[in-house]
Amino acid sequence: MADDLRCRLRVGEWAPGERFPGTVALAAEYGTAQATTQKAVVALRADGWLRLEVGQGNYVTDTPPESP
Repeated sequence: MADDLRCRLRVGEWAPGERFPGTVALAAEYGTAQATTQKAVVALRADGWLRLEVGQGNYVTDTPPESP
């Protein structure tokens, strides 16, 4: 799931600064548990794709990480 979301971020499905979908919406889209979705989102934040704004949600970073 995290790999798929990374690919979607790379191709620009969500623009820099755009609010990233919440875990409930992503869990419904992927048919996964919210805990699984949360792990994927945490991994994307750790990789530098997303930033958390407390009380607001996750947003796509303005500068995406370098692709390997």
